[in-house]
This record gives sequence, structure tokens and C-alpha cells, in this order.
Amino acid sequence: MEITPIAHIRTDFGSKFGVPRQSGVVEELQARIVFEPAYRNPDALRGLEDFSHLWILWHFSEVKQEGWSPTVRPPRLGGNTRMGVFATRSPYRPNPIGLSAVKIVGVDLHTPEGPVITVAGADLMDGTPIFDLKPYLAYADSHPDAKGGFVEGLTDRSVRVDCDTALLNGLPEDTRKSLLAVLAHDPRPTYQNDPERVYGMEFAGHNVRFTVADGVLKVVEFD
Repeated sequence: MEITPIAHIRTDFGSKFGVPRQSGVVEELQARIVFEPAYRNPDALRGLEDFSHLWILWHFSEVKQEGWSPTVRPPRLGGNTRMGVFATRSPYRPNPIGLSAVKIVGVDLHTPEGPVITVAGADLMDGTPIFDLKPYLAYADSHPDAKGGFVEGLTDRSVRVDCDTALLNGLPEDTRKSLLAVLAHDPRPTYQNDPERVYGMEFAGHNVRFTVADGVLKVVEFD
């Protein structure tokens, strides 16, 4: 079986570090889905503007692995407990395929790059290959009574962001809001908690360096 990417996504994340742990967690983040030349037919998107959300099927293109393991170490459990790979959303899978639900911000059928879909809440790196798109159907896809398994009751860490506004003055307002929202969700892996460590994250072409201590994320450098 052969699967060909139909599009790539354009986001502010130049590397894996800092990408939200799940889609929809950081609603302020916007991204653009740009189609490959063979799929730049506006007819393929006819009717999509009437939907509010979209499923994205994509490739964990930065995952380098040989073979597969039946168990993985979910970061949400501190990276020390093994769970079955099919009970997790780990990128280390027999077939490295990701699934994300995002909000449709706009559908522009006529741009220099062909049809472009702008979405909010994506959890993908810049340039990630996309295999398919499907409309999200609330009556079939939403299950309010669903159980959360071993992540039930676990919440993402959140922090207060301390950043000198002068550091961010060169960013457009929307990008600034997105960055601060990402930082507020604490981009560190859940098993890292070293208050002395300086972390670095690529965002919108900049390197953001920060520390986290006592519930406060302090941006120490922005270039």
C-alpha cells in the first residue's frame, strides 16, 4: 500500500519541542494547510466552509525508529511506566500516523499557493505531511460520556508567564498571543522539573529560552 501526502501544514513550530501535547489545547495557535500541486483543485474543498471543525490525518515525519515495540512510556505518567502502544497516542507506532481535531478558521480557495485552509488548535510541526482531511461530525465523533483511561484526572501543567514585553515587541500581536498561550501550558515534558535548567524552543523563526520554577515560567532570552 502506498500513501502520498496531499498537503503540508505551516505552523510556528520549527522543532518538536513546545508543540502542544494534544490538538485543541492551545486554541490561539493558527496554522495553514497548503496542498500539494496535484491536489490544488478548489472542487475538492466544496462544502467544507459549512463545517466548524476538521480531522487531520498526518505523518509523524520526525520520528526515527526501526521496528516497533508493543509498549511505550507515556510522558504523562512520568516516562517510567509502560503502557500498550495502542492505549496511547505515542508517535512511536507500527505506522507513525497522527490524528488531530482542529477548528476551521477560514477556507480560501484562490491563493498563489492554491486552496488554503486556516485552522486553530493544531499540534503539528511546521512542514508536517498530511495524508487526509475529514470533516468533524459532532453527532458521531463527540462522546461526552467517554472514559479517559490512565489519563483520567491528569491535567496539563500550567504556569504563569513572566516575560518582558520589550522582548516580544517585534512579533505581530496574534503571534505574540499564540506564543504566550503555548508558554502558559508549560512546554516541558511532564517528567522534567529542574528549576535551574534553561530550555529552548523554536517559535515563529525565533529561539525562546526560559526557565520554570515555583509555577512561574520566565523568558530569559528571545532572539
